[in-house]
Amino acid sequence: MWPALQNDCFLRACLRQSTPHTPIWLMRQAGRYLPEYNATRTKAGGSFMALATSPEHATEVTLQPLERYPLDAAILFSDILTVPDAMGLGLSFGQGEGPRFAHPVRDEAAVQALQVPDLDKLRYVFDAVTSIRRALQGRVPLIGFSGSPWTLASYMVEGAGTDDYRRIKTMLYSRPDLLHRILDVNAQAVSSYLNAQIDAGAQAVMIFDSWGGVLADGAFQRFSLDYTRRVVAGLQREKDGQRVPVIVFTKGGGPWLEEIAACGADVVGVDWTVNLGAARQRVGAQVALQGNLDPTILFAPPEAIAREGVAVLDSFGRPQRADGGWDGHIFNLGHGISQFTPPEHVSVLVEAVHAHSRRLRAPA
Repeated sequence: MWPALQNDCFLRACLRQSTPHTPIWLMRQAGRYLPEYNATRTKAGGSFMALATSPEHATEVTLQPLERYPLDAAILFSDILTVPDAMGLGLSFGQGEGPRFAHPVRDEAAVQALQVPDLDKLRYVFDAVTSIRRALQGRVPLIGFSGSPWTLASYMVEGAGTDDYRRIKTMLYSRPDLLHRILDVNAQAVSSYLNAQIDAGAQAVMIFDSWGGVLADGAFQRFSLDYTRRVVAGLQREKDGQRVPVIVFTKGGGPWLEEIAACGADVVGVDWTVNLGAARQRVGAQVALQGNLDPTILFAPPEAIAREGVAVLDSFGRPQRADGGWDGHIFNLGHGISQFTPPEHVSVLVEAVHAHSRRLRAPA
């Protein structure tokens, strides 16, 4: 039995139920902008993977931002590339560099050799989820996550981050059969992976389609959204008698907002290029929305941070509709927080969001 949840504001907003304030959490809220995170990483030997593969360290860094800020949700400390790493691609993180695979998937033989990984290879992730859920003691809900099939495939084919997506797009246009094979394996793997996180204690899950926005119209639907939809369809949506919300976030996905909202998720994340009020009108009561402050605003003076946070809330508007129903909004950044963000600036944002969103719920 898990401890009773003390703050369910995030889960209620995901399901478009009434909340006393707009819940807020931040993508990459546990990370390099916090000195305590850097101290823990040093203690773990300086390696990101040593940190991420230790349930003890992952628990410690997941809880660190909650000790500083009254956030409304915790998110598992991990990486989106754990699944392809478990497929044997050899994930590593060089000092000051992004992720890199020792064995990228670039030819027919490599594609045909791909298999859904044995989930026991990801036991460290599930053990971390359980450890974090216990350590939270019901303070706030815990979010699990994975990369989308397309985003994972992009890294798997490119072998690392990229500016031009040349290899993955060349495969898409010249050998779509190979790419569909990769995406099919990934979709099966991601569904199983997220379901295992839910079994381990995650109370909501998020699918990061970080690179979906680089695709052309038409290609996005066939090679990204269709496979995200498969993942969502394969997820358990209830655990221990409680609904498990699903969030889908496509960076650059604004042009396809209505189509993403129809994929079966409970929440759609939007980046800062999307007008939040217009997005609310576009999706109606179909899904809740998450977002969408530009992360670089956190480098501005405190008064500007508070002003821009209020502007996001005002753009969404009062969450209660004229018909008495509620449109859910989870405040977040439009992408991950920068490692150079002053930690005290996050306090300004969280305070402004909580205070102004309570004012928006006051009787008119």
